[in-house]
Amino acid sequence: MPVGEGAIRVTTGRESELADIDCAGSGEAAAHDRAWAAPLSTRIRTLPSAREIATWLARQLTRQAERWSLWTPVSLGLGSGLYFTLPREPQVWLAWLGAAMVGALLLLASRWRPNRGVTAALVLAACAIGGFSAAKLRTEHVKAPLAPTKGPPVRIEGWVLDISSPGQGGRRLLIAPARIGEWPQNATPIRVRVTLKGGYTPAPGEPISLLAVVNAPPQPASPGAYDFARDAYFQSIGGVGFALGTPQSWEPDAPPPWRLRLTMRVNAIRWTLTRRIVEAMGVEEGGLAAAMTTGHDAFIPPAQVNDLRAAGLAHIISISGLHMAIVGGFVFAGVRLIIAAWPWLALRIDGKKTAAFLGLAAVLGYLVLSGSPPPAERSAITAAVAFGAILVGRQAISLHALALAAMAVLLLQPEAVTQPGFQMSFAATAALVALAEAWPQPVREISAPWWIRGLQAVRTWTVAAVAVSLVAGLATAPFAMQHFNRISTWGLVANLASEPISSLVMMPGLALGAALSPFGLGQAPLDMAGFAIALMNRIATAIAGWPYAQLTVASGPEWTLAAAFLGLLWLCLWKGPLRWLGLPFAMAVSLVPKPATPDAWIAADGSAVAVRSAGQAVLFRPDVKLFGAELWARRRGLDPSGGEALRDIGYDCDHWSCAPRAGAPVRLAAAWNLRRPLKDGRIEALCGSAEVIVLRDDFPAGICPGKLVLTGAAFAAGGSAELYRRADGSWRAVWAQSLRGRRPWTWGPDLR
Repeated sequence: MPVGEGAIRVTTGRESELADIDCAGSGEAAAHDRAWAAPLSTRIRTLPSAREIATWLARQLTRQAERWSLWTPVSLGLGSGLYFTLPREPQVWLAWLGAAMVGALLLLASRWRPNRGVTAALVLAACAIGGFSAAKLRTEHVKAPLAPTKGPPVRIEGWVLDISSPGQGGRRLLIAPARIGEWPQNATPIRVRVTLKGGYTPAPGEPISLLAVVNAPPQPASPGAYDFARDAYFQSIGGVGFALGTPQSWEPDAPPPWRLRLTMRVNAIRWTLTRRIVEAMGVEEGGLAAAMTTGHDAFIPPAQVNDLRAAGLAHIISISGLHMAIVGGFVFAGVRLIIAAWPWLALRIDGKKTAAFLGLAAVLGYLVLSGSPPPAERSAITAAVAFGAILVGRQAISLHALALAAMAVLLLQPEAVTQPGFQMSFAATAALVALAEAWPQPVREISAPWWIRGLQAVRTWTVAAVAVSLVAGLATAPFAMQHFNRISTWGLVANLASEPISSLVMMPGLALGAALSPFGLGQAPLDMAGFAIALMNRIATAIAGWPYAQLTVASGPEWTLAAAFLGLLWLCLWKGPLRWLGLPFAMAVSLVPKPATPDAWIAADGSAVAVRSAGQAVLFRPDVKLFGAELWARRRGLDPSGGEALRDIGYDCDHWSCAPRAGAPVRLAAAWNLRRPLKDGRIEALCGSAEVIVLRDDFPAGICPGKLVLTGAAFAAGGSAELYRRADGSWRAVWAQSLRGRRPWTWGPDLR
């Protein structure tokens, strides 16, 4: 091959575009060069120049030209998230100014339409500002009175709106009050949630009167923990409490508003159907069946919930995307099959669009039947977008459809960006849709025998099922670790085993049973669903008993969850090799070192205390504020199951106080007697034996000189607390209220 001056590009099969070999010279010099040069088939690696790198990066950006719109809901969510991280509530005029800026930016984007880069930047900026404004306006729209933080028992007169999910104290009623004691009407909350003592549970729609202690929604169980009061604020629940007696009938002076009557009528139908399902199937199977049908989980045995949680199947209890997809998909597939099997009908109507319309109707009906909890609403919006895409002739399952659904949810419910359900649902869905985009299309055999095609189909479906469960589990793992501090080690196995049962047997049986139950024909499909639930319960119980079935993981720094969410979205939305830049960010919750573990925790009212001892949480009162103590322990990676035996090793406790012994892990003493005197000399003994003294009552200043003393006044102002011992022996207290800031859901009537 003659060689002359110039550049020869080596074009082997997978050769890089940057591998250019310059050969120069001829005659003896060229022969000498060829003798010492490597063969032309050898790949010569050279570092790319800055210009070549810039060209390659520009090419990667060009590949995103059709995908930049996928980032609009991300930008909208960032704006909403910024609003919820503020320590102080912004003025409402900022929201209207933001709305004006959104309009201006979109107008500029329309003028710069030929320049796609500028257009994308302007639209994304508009979405971020719009997310902030939407969150503020939503907060103003749902603003309602809150109960005082402390108050005497009051008589509540109102209507039972619904039966809420049970707490540790028992069943709970959601009440629409007409009057609460002597509270003025403009200070009466719109909704109140009350825990019953037991016995009689009134049905939705009943007017009742009961004596109860009602306070503002609870503060975070520990500093930086999830703020349930924020969720209550956006659900118009302005007070929570517990009943001091049995509900009694009440004669209202006037009927409730028509919207309230309609809601109570729907909820009464749901409650009646719930009881009918439980009576027909029994508590073991009927409790879970009712939860998945009507949203009422009041009948599920606690042991069953624990097994489902340990096996990684707790998502089945909450009505969310899985249930909506099964119901809508079952109706869509069934209707389309019926139309295709009827030639006369198939020639006259569009079977796919008709099935999509009826599938959408089924999803909306299921939303009403489930009581429209926020997760079900978000899932219904997503399903509506998918079926709507089919009705207008577009692809139903795509990242663009998911982006449109996320935009709709964030505009209607900006607070969803802070909720674990929204984060996990859309993270898992985005990962699965991205997986579907990258999944290779199988080669179809034309003349292969039927049994070979059958084996190939089984292989394909098995691999796909494993991939779907694995990807969904990995996508939701950071949120499960950060919010719930649990890892279900065998969750993949449990989901693979239970998915066919729930999708093909349980949910169709429940749907048919619920639809036919009013006509007395629902027993057979309910029996089929009961068999599936019993089988799934056996799977959950078996897997929950496997070694290391559930691991406790401490939460990472707060910023790691946002980094993980953005990293995961980068992996899903970016096209090309640069998508892998998001991987370390997606793993931030696991990779970043955990914060220092506090030495002690104190409940918001000073009634419960826990200290750290070699990876264990030692609870001073294991029967008080157990939910808060366990939540704090898991959040810090501690085991709260030590019980009184572990406490008594290091502390001397009586009915009202605890004092440290010689070998106590933390020299902390506590007294939780509320307005009751301690035994003579007990305060002096507590002060003399401890470095930190926690007193639930208010005491005069100067008690226990030289010691860190926390009294009721400190807890009333700061809420729950975590204590850290410094290297010099002093103590640092972190308070929940300081981290919450001053927002509408952190205020009460006594603080305004």
